[in-house]
Amino acid sequence: MTRWLLHVDLDQFQAAVEFRRHPELRGQPVIVGGNGDPKEPRKVVSCASYPARAYGVRAGMPLRSALKICPDGVFLAQDLATYAEASEEIMTLLRTFPGRVEVLGFDEAFLAVDTDDPEQIARDIRSAIEELGLTCAVGIGDNKLRAKLATGFAKAVGKTGDTDNTDSDATQATGTGIFRLTADNWTELMAHRPTTALWGIGARIAKRMSALGIETIADLAASDRDLLAKEFGPNTGPYLWVLGHGAGDTDISEPREPVGHSRSETFPADLTEHAELDAAITRLATQVAEETIAGGRGIGRVGVTVRTKTFFTRTKQKKLPRPTTDVDEVVRTALLILHTFELDRPIRLLGVRVEFGRE
Repeated sequence: MTRWLLHVDLDQFQAAVEFRRHPELRGQPVIVGGNGDPKEPRKVVSCASYPARAYGVRAGMPLRSALKICPDGVFLAQDLATYAEASEEIMTLLRTFPGRVEVLGFDEAFLAVDTDDPEQIARDIRSAIEELGLTCAVGIGDNKLRAKLATGFAKAVGKTGDTDNTDSDATQATGTGIFRLTADNWTELMAHRPTTALWGIGARIAKRMSALGIETIADLAASDRDLLAKEFGPNTGPYLWVLGHGAGDTDISEPREPVGHSRSETFPADLTEHAELDAAITRLATQVAEETIAGGRGIGRVGVTVRTKTFFTRTKQKKLPRPTTDVDEVVRTALLILHTFELDRPIRLLGVRVEFGRE
């Protein structure tokens, strides 16, 4: 049997989870982000339903901008705990299928399967996920890069996902929810596309390649590897050339054991009073500590991140004398670290991270 990589991408995931508990919102321009207040400063869209995307709303857009272009949008607060629970439900389901699973995030995962009929497995996955009240696209590839890009072709015309850049050419989308991209059809489907259609190439790298006369994936595949190495470095340059040929990993990565847990908060208005900063760190440290301890972990190190109004960001850490499950000790340590910073500038963001340790 042949080794295939399947990329499962949940459609409009956070909005879809909201539809499960609020069916009356289906078909409406739902926008998830922040506390659900579109006038709240410094908060961005985390997910937009397909009707909202038709207005131009995209993930990462400020909520205020989303309100301007979609005044009739339904704005909902982000509920990470519920999305995490739904994600774990999906990932647990995927692990019941043949093969191994590599989780990429809340809403996407790779499966490595040995089969002569990957489309049948993809159909079974889609059917099982639909029974949970959600939908997905499945990309099939002979490596991870092609499987990831194949999901863009699998999505329905006009329903582009937040992370799918192959959907920019809607005429190529099949709308079937399943698509196979391999070495056999790579040149036909990808050679004419801009380099930004490749997973891992953003606007800045594409601009630098454009200065070298590299505009399309075909240009990149035909480029001089030494020239790329000179421009982008001895590792990145040849890697970009490999991407142009559609090459990639043919197996998934083994899941790594998490080593820590963190929370951060960007404030609607900069904090300037020490009492406000202490209260924010106390709240964040308490939340992180309680969540970590509830997961059966001890805490061996505490770190605090401070970002000023000018976006200057610094992190300091302190190792505990011994791993602890005492929330108060974690909070006290976080406050001690905070007070080592020169807090003479308005603070835009605070974060607390703990690293696990054994008692």
